Amino acid sequence: MTAKSYAEKAFSLNPDATWIAGVDEVGRGALFGPVVAAAVILPGAATDVLINAGVTDSKQLTPLQRERLIQLIYAEAIDCRIGISSVREIDRFNILNASLLAMRRAISRLQPQPTLCLIDGNQSIPELAIAQQALIKGDQHCLPIAAASIVAKVWRDRLMVRLAQTYPGYDLGHNKGYGTAKHRQALAKLGASHQHRKSFRPCH
Repeated sequence: MTAKSYAEKAFSLNPDATWIAGVDEVGRGALFGPVVAAAVILPGAATDVLINAGVTDSKQLTPLQRERLIQLIYAEAIDCRIGISSVREIDRFNILNASLLAMRRAISRLQPQPTLCLIDGNQSIPELAIAQQALIKGDQHCLPIAAASIVAKVWRDRLMVRLAQTYPGYDLGHNKGYGTAKHRQALAKLGASHQHRKSFRPCH
C-alpha cells in the first residue's frame, strides 16, 4: 500500500479527522542516551513533494540524505514535535514503555492537536486521548510516519554528536550510542557513564 493510500485509509477510519499525525521513535536498541520520538502533521499538499523528494524509512537513507530531507519536512509540515524519555526512565519503566511515553510526549506538543495518530509498530500508546492506529513497518509505507522517522533520527544523531564531547572515549559521534564493537570495548575499559542504560546487559 502506498503512503498516499494509507492517508486515504486513515481518513476513512475517522471521517471527521482534520489532522493526522505520523509518529515514530529511534534509539530503542542503543546502549547510551535517551529514546527519542517525533510526531509530524503533514498537509495533503505536501504528499507528492515529499514522496518525489525521497522521504522514506530513515534507516534506508544516508546521513546526508536525512539532513537534506529534514529541512524539506520542516518546511512542508504543519507541525513537527520531539518527545524524549531519559535513560533514567528507560531503566525504570523498560525500553518499550519509555518509547511509548516519548511518543505520547511528542504528540502532546503538537499544535494543532491531531485527531488521528498513525503509530509505527504494533503497540498502541497507553493513555492517549486521541484515536490511533498502529501500523507494522509504517515507516516504510506511510508518509507521515516516514517523515517522523527522519525527524527523530536526525534529532537524536545530533544529540549524540554533542554528548560525544561530554562523554569522550565511547566513539558516540560514530556509533550514536549503539553497541558497536568499539563501544563495547570502551564500556569494558571505562565502565558505564551516567547516560548509559544500566538495565541493558552490556552496561551492567
